Amino acid sequence: MTISQTDGGRYHQYIVNVHQADVGRLIGRQGHVAAALRTVVEGARSRRSNSKKVRLLINDHRH
Repeated sequence: MTISQTDGGRYHQYIVNVHQADVGRLIGRQGHVAAALRTVVEGARSRRSNSKKVRLLINDHRH
């Protein structure tokens, strides 16, 4: 798994590259694990950047 970050106009974007077999583990049942990851990342961002949202993209290399 690799994680890269880019800063867009309105978003702090995190791209998570995982093997196709591990996507289900990362997303979790009904998206609970992915939602928890978003919560952790949003909680860790600095208070000065409150205007920017967090975008988490999960790339499984299927396409």
